[in-house]
Amino acid sequence: QVLLVESGGGSVQAGGSLRLSCVASGYARTYMGWFRQAPGKEREAVATIAVRAGRPFYADSVKGRFTISQDNAGSTLNLTMNNLKPEDTAMYYCGASTRFAADILNTQTYNYWGLGTQVTVSS
Repeated sequence: QVLLVESGGGSVQAGGSLRLSCVASGYARTYMGWFRQAPGKEREAVATIAVRAGRPFYADSVKGRFTISQDNAGSTLNLTMNNLKPEDTAMYYCGASTRFAADILNTQTYNYWGLGTQVTVSS
């Protein structure tokens, strides 16, 4: 079992910044990441990281604006979001995987999820 608790969401104007955090506990994780889901849309990967290697992966839509990082050997996962846009508005979820997979931006790779934190960006 892996427990994930997110924090740090909120409302900002376009161009603003937010930092999300996820505290993880339980089984060892292979990958962790941030995902988002807007109303009526599927959940999509925003940024993920291979816990042991520390290598990050980003969705094209957030490259250059978002930075994923981990502390304490993957016990805390952060997402720093700069230059936010209205299209970034969504529920953001922390995900963790205990599996090994080729595609770590694929939501199917992740078998544990937090409850989510809302991010709203106004124009």
